[in-house]
Amino acid sequence: MSNVGIIGVGVMGGAAAEKISQAGYKLWLYDVSPKIPAIAAELEGVVARRLNEIAAHCQIVLMFLPGPDQVKACVTGPDGLLTQRKKSLDIVDLSTVDPGSTERMAKAAASAGMAYLDAPVLGRPSAVGNWALPVGGDAHALERCRPVLQLVARKIMHIGPCGSGNKIKLLNQMMFGAINAMTAEMMAVADNMGIAPKMLYETIAASQAGTVSNLFKELGLRIAADKFNHPTFSVDLLIKDVQLAIEMARQSGAAPILAETVEHLNRLAGSQGMGGLDTAVMWKCLRKLI
Repeated sequence: MSNVGIIGVGVMGGAAAEKISQAGYKLWLYDVSPKIPAIAAELEGVVARRLNEIAAHCQIVLMFLPGPDQVKACVTGPDGLLTQRKKSLDIVDLSTVDPGSTERMAKAAASAGMAYLDAPVLGRPSAVGNWALPVGGDAHALERCRPVLQLVARKIMHIGPCGSGNKIKLLNQMMFGAINAMTAEMMAVADNMGIAPKMLYETIAASQAGTVSNLFKELGLRIAADKFNHPTFSVDLLIKDVQLAIEMARQSGAAPILAETVEHLNRLAGSQGMGGLDTAVMWKCLRKLI
């Protein structure tokens, strides 16, 4: 059984690492967090001190990183994966980045004889094993990686060339941002009218209304409980994702009208010191405006 490298062992990467470890794969882990030795010990994995050390010992490397800058540093940086020049390596980026960044990374990887796939995650951390992965890149490389990817995903779809998976993910994030903003605004309006957010949440969540989505349930529950620490998804990450989606839309010639409004609200919440909290906290930001 081949070794699997995981770069970025945070909320999403950690969930994936646990699943893959349980399947019997030997893990090589890299993360800047001081918690990484304890995480590796729990998973019976090895802590890589350098990125190219992962490339040297693994046949497939999965990346769960905050954004394009971190992906670039890990792939093409001075100590990046490509410095190992290991032609049998498959690199799979499960981060949320823009298609252009992926195309550049894929071109650099190809010049080093390596395969590169973008497979951003559609799903929450708790749903690991049932994620959906829209994949861009070479179909043969995807088949080599499928045994590992199917440990974390129920649905794996080959969308097209490199960057195709990113397009699907960023479009999804546009919708995520809109649902998040509308849930926050609805709660703020309710509070302004004297209806407790907890009462509103419990009433709507108990209904069969078409507006009741899993995301609404998650956001509404956090708002009702006033719990925004230990975010499932932070305001800072949503700011990044929606901005990337807007830039992608503009490059295609589209005018992302609603997304631009969402971006303004996201940045407003970030400017008020909410960036590290769960996106549900945005209702507090809107409550000040209404």
